[in-house]
Amino acid sequence: MIKINTNSNNNKLKLLAIGAVVGFCNGLFGAGGGIIAVPAMVHFLKLKEHDAHSTAISIILPLTIVSTFIYFKNGHIDTSIILKVGAGETIGALLGAFLLHRISSKYLRKAFAIFIIITAIRMVV
Repeated sequence: MIKINTNSNNNKLKLLAIGAVVGFCNGLFGAGGGIIAVPAMVHFLKLKEHDAHSTAISIILPLTIVSTFIYFKNGHIDTSIILKVGAGETIGALLGAFLLHRISSKYLRKAFAIFIIITAIRMVV
């Protein structure tokens, strides 16, 4: 299990700031938690790439539940696709989690960067 010193005021502020930015992005855009959380944990908390990717999943779960509740309450969720997309996500999550520890940090970082760049380009265009 990974551990960072959460007792120092500096780390407490970093954790709170990362959480606030990740939560804001997820709440506003409906995504982006991992895109913000992973680099923030690597650069500001000095976590290893693999640990940051794995930890980001756990961080995103509670904020996704909160955001989903609010989106659902406001009628912004198409419930007809939840199970269909969810089945594919489950398969993808199993495959991704299985492959994560088999990929070197160097290639994981590059693949993540390429994914972010492609996503950004598609959104701009």
